[in-house]
Amino acid sequence: MTLLVLAAASLRESLEEAAAAWAAKGHERPVLSFAASSALARQIDTGAPADLFLSADEEWMDYVEARKRIVPGTRASFLHNRLVLIAPAASNVRLAIAPRFPLSRALGNGRLAMADPAAVPAGKYGKAALERLGVWGSVENRVASGENVRAALALVERGAAPLGIVYATDAMASAKVRVVVGAFPESSHPPISYPVARLAASASPEAEGFRRFLLSREGRAIFVRHGFSSR
Repeated sequence: MTLLVLAAASLRESLEEAAAAWAAKGHERPVLSFAASSALARQIDTGAPADLFLSADEEWMDYVEARKRIVPGTRASFLHNRLVLIAPAASNVRLAIAPRFPLSRALGNGRLAMADPAAVPAGKYGKAALERLGVWGSVENRVASGENVRAALALVERGAAPLGIVYATDAMASAKVRVVVGAFPESSHPPISYPVARLAASASPEAEGFRRFLLSREGRAIFVRHGFSSR
């Protein structure tokens, strides 16, 4: 049975490369399905017949684990990311991230692109950071909410939003945006941690092998090349 992996949207390029590396070793290439971690976790809870789950935060993995949808002992947190403020590549906006920085003014008449701050990890991290910096109240009614972080990235790529909050790896994957300034302070939001686990519904004999490959030095190196950290 073909291995099916459900993964956070921000992992697209890196996990595609990892799947290709796994296939190059003589295995059948896994089928990868990308979406918001929140959407994937709910699919798993309703019985989605998948083998592995890679979440962009610990909370949605907690959700799945609490419902006994993962194989005990297979959960491992192995990647980390950073949060950045982006603008279209041609934009000349200048803005420093600091307490009470003038984000609302920098938006002009536009909106702030974010993944859904009520459910999607990138949006939740972004909201937490803006709250900690004291600026959420000035922009919460001006958010263009995307179903996942790549949808938020796309809004900025096509100029539909002058600014957006995405992961550093998303910005790295697109030539159509630029990082306005360095990453948000890590102290401004919960740690951005990516866990993987084998699902209780798994029927593929390849599932555990691929999970171990992702956690191996070779597997982690692939993600590091795409801007993730593994510590």
